[in-house]
Amino acid sequence: MRKLLTCFGIILLLGHCNTTHNNYPTASSSTSDKEYHEVMKTYKFETAEVLNYLLNDVSPENPKTAITIENTSRCNIVITVSGGNSYYKKIPIAVGKIGSVMIPKNQTYRLSGMVCKSSYQTSKYITNAYSVKLSD
Repeated sequence: MRKLLTCFGIILLLGHCNTTHNNYPTASSSTSDKEYHEVMKTYKFETAEVLNYLLNDVSPENPKTAITIENTSRCNIVITVSGGNSYYKKIPIAVGKIGSVMIPKNQTYRLSGMVCKSSYQTSKYITNAYSVKLSD
């Protein structure tokens, strides 16, 4: 029961992390901010699936794994995850929040985007949960 309550609390906390309202000043370019708001209109959060995976299902037989990205910059950002078998997804992440997504594992992925006015790019072969913190 205690584990269930803890999971529920974490889900509520991360669910709150998906809001777009914050008290942080932003310094993003109008193009990046515009893209963030456009992606937010149609983005479907995978918070429950990611949390369930991270807390309960890290078995090697699971064909999927999680990517989590923490935005510690002063700007709302959009990170594109692409690769694998034609996998492509844009993840909007508000200032001071964490974005996440489930992906097929054992494949190479490219993560890219603008963090304020700086370009971010990396390629990783992902076999298990992967986490990155982005700042300006």
